[in-house]
Amino acid sequence: MLEMRPDCERCGKDLPAQLPGAFICSFECTFCAGCAETLDDICPNCGGELLDRPTRDRDLLQKCPASTQRKHKA
Repeated sequence: MLEMRPDCERCGKDLPAQLPGAFICSFECTFCAGCAETLDDICPNCGGELLDRPTRDRDLLQKCPASTQRKHKA
């Protein structure tokens, strides 16, 4: 199951699990749309392709909550 990380690792922007706009690689490194675009959709951590992260319905978030651990690297 995806962690659904709460923020962009590059700029710190909030990325709620129930909303579109997050991009992830196969290791779940997470970036906002703006940062993913400036990275040419390539993860700077592993070199993997950044793809749209699926959303998680609010009802499912009750049962399977998203991660609260922020990964922004200032």
